[in-house]
Amino acid sequence: MRLESEIYDADRAQMLPDKSLSQVISAHSNPASFLTGHPRFMNQLSCGMEVVSLAGEWLTAAANTNMFTFEIAPVTMRHMREIIGYKQGDSILAPGGSISNLYAALVARHKMFPEYKKKGLRALPGELCMFTSLHSHYSMMGTAAAMGLGTDNCIEVPVDEKGRMIPAELDRLVQESKAKGKIPFLVCATAGTTVMGAFDPLHAIADVCEKHKLWFHVDAAWGGGVLLSKNQRHKMAGVERSDSLTWNPHKLMGVLLQCSTVHFKEDGLLISCNQMCADYLFQQDKPYDVNYDTGDKVIQCGRHNDIFKLWLMWRSKGDEGFEKHIDHLFEMTEYLVRRMKQHPDKFEFLNDEPECTNVCFWYVPHRLRSMKPGPERHKLLGEIQPILKGRMMTAGTLMIGYQPLDHHPNFFRNIISSQAVRREDIDFMLEELDRLGYDL
Repeated sequence: MRLESEIYDADRAQMLPDKSLSQVISAHSNPASFLTGHPRFMNQLSCGMEVVSLAGEWLTAAANTNMFTFEIAPVTMRHMREIIGYKQGDSILAPGGSISNLYAALVARHKMFPEYKKKGLRALPGELCMFTSLHSHYSMMGTAAAMGLGTDNCIEVPVDEKGRMIPAELDRLVQESKAKGKIPFLVCATAGTTVMGAFDPLHAIADVCEKHKLWFHVDAAWGGGVLLSKNQRHKMAGVERSDSLTWNPHKLMGVLLQCSTVHFKEDGLLISCNQMCADYLFQQDKPYDVNYDTGDKVIQCGRHNDIFKLWLMWRSKGDEGFEKHIDHLFEMTEYLVRRMKQHPDKFEFLNDEPECTNVCFWYVPHRLRSMKPGPERHKLLGEIQPILKGRMMTAGTLMIGYQPLDHHPNFFRNIISSQAVRREDIDFMLEELDRLGYDL
């Protein structure tokens, strides 16, 4: 079993070190685009290019099949539920983690108020509310808006210094909401937050959910891949106590976009919540088991075949190959942190012990290295990072994303989710940041 980074070496000979990212872009694609498979593209949660997954995507595109009838790989989804710790249950693919989270909330409401499907708001005895981390993905706010709850009823729970939800604060906010006459129905924990890569404490959150009889959803769109590694799985201890889970193989697992899954512990809820019994599509007297017609479980009709490329990759790598895949990403992350700590004058961390492969930092130009720490210096650092990102884009040698968070001004969030990343790419990144930003 070879890692994709090893398979990638033939391409690296064409791409590195003589060709920059911008030169590869010019040679292989529209100059206005970016080659996200390049090992020095560290801008997104979904980076890299797995050739087996690409083959699967080409084949499904050529076949041009629609997935609203006859799911192609129920075995893959069942295996993912087993890895999560669900003994039975159900799963479906969705067009992205945001819609996966929406499915979880829809099913949670249906479980508590099954009459809502027919009667709508008349079936509710009061105002529903849900809870999520302050650092959770914005899709939870979008879910509240789309479901008619309103964003005010998506209540954000404070986080600790590492970006993890504080269970005691969750319990307090649930009780406060009940005292105001609201009806809490769902808690969303995050396993791998978008910016800091933090993992919420699932056991403690599960305790709060059980205490208040709330649906427990885990948004593991980013961090779900750690379940495949014996070295990293502990970060999701307690996941088996959840009622549903979002997991995007197109992120840490390296499957081509898009490939997003949502899993449920209890079987039958998806079909009960979403089924509309359109007999012109979902006839019950077909010559095969109609349970494979998963289209009536979802709010879509036409669906792209997102599962085949994942199934093909799993056949290629196996559990052992995916474990090596995940471990490689974390090894590269550890190397990056170690190398940056060797240059404390040039790099300052927001999270110097990252839980996922997100490394958040400020690059410090020469003129600020002797400046006394304080609000003014912090402000200047925040102004410098976007300028440095612009220089990266102009040079075309590197790409890293930046953003503010809470009271922190703009900082870089480096993501390692491509198996093609090697130590020499990380060494290059640190040298290039200093070359481009030294005089800012």
